[in-house]
Amino acid sequence: MERLEEKVAVITGASSGFGREMSITFAREGAKIVCADINREPNPDGYEEKKEPTDQEIVSAGGQAVFVKCNITQQDEVTNLIQTAVSTFGRLDIMMCNAGVYRAGMLTHEMPVEFLDDCLNVNVRGTWFCCQEAIKQFLAQKTRGKIIVTCSSSAINPYPVQAPYSMSKAAIGMLAQTLALEYGAAGINTNAICPTGCKTALTSNGYNDENFRRIQTSKIPLGRWGEPKDVANLALFLASDEADYMNGAMVLLDGGETLSGTRISDFGIAFE
Repeated sequence: MERLEEKVAVITGASSGFGREMSITFAREGAKIVCADINREPNPDGYEEKKEPTDQEIVSAGGQAVFVKCNITQQDEVTNLIQTAVSTFGRLDIMMCNAGVYRAGMLTHEMPVEFLDDCLNVNVRGTWFCCQEAIKQFLAQKTRGKIIVTCSSSAINPYPVQAPYSMSKAAIGMLAQTLALEYGAAGINTNAICPTGCKTALTSNGYNDENFRRIQTSKIPLGRWGEPKDVANLALFLASDEADYMNGAMVLLDGGETLSGTRISDFGIAFE
């Protein structure tokens, strides 16, 4: 099946992790991909089996893809990203707002302000610009469009020692729901994917820590960490015509983790 045949998708954070898997999955289903990232090469801390750039892997497999260097915190670069997609492939159908940063590992009173700045700047400001520019293009085309935001389960259920990250993801989850209200009548569907910690470069410090990995896995009824393909498969559904009636959803993808909850004592932290 080619569920995205002839669709044009812009995917941010496309070089590694979720974005890479989404790009390859979407291309396999017939989409033309604009791979956006700061670096073209995969993150060396990731778990990708192949180390060639995402766009190159897609083209080698017979698909259509281009790479655009883009810092999503800069609006002019995001504008150029969308314009490149249109000038290269003629239109825009899917905006996958996936790029983000993860800052965590400390209690709130210990967090440096740089952690907060990073999360707000990249996760919130960057997603805001991507959504804005995509909506402008969809309205100019007078066509339907799909916006998908990579959010987090911590945007719905609080998680200790990552306050700046959780705050930023809650913000973009609300952004996705607001856009669903504002632009649904224009044929623009906006939804958010809310995964738990998955095996990517973003969370490699936690995954590579045997104790943390054990704690995290023990909270997941399915007994494993998420994989990029889990997120990519959900993104594929939301990007396809099959999800045309989904709008404003915050879809949990956590193996059931939020059913069990996480306590600060699980991290060996206690107050006298």
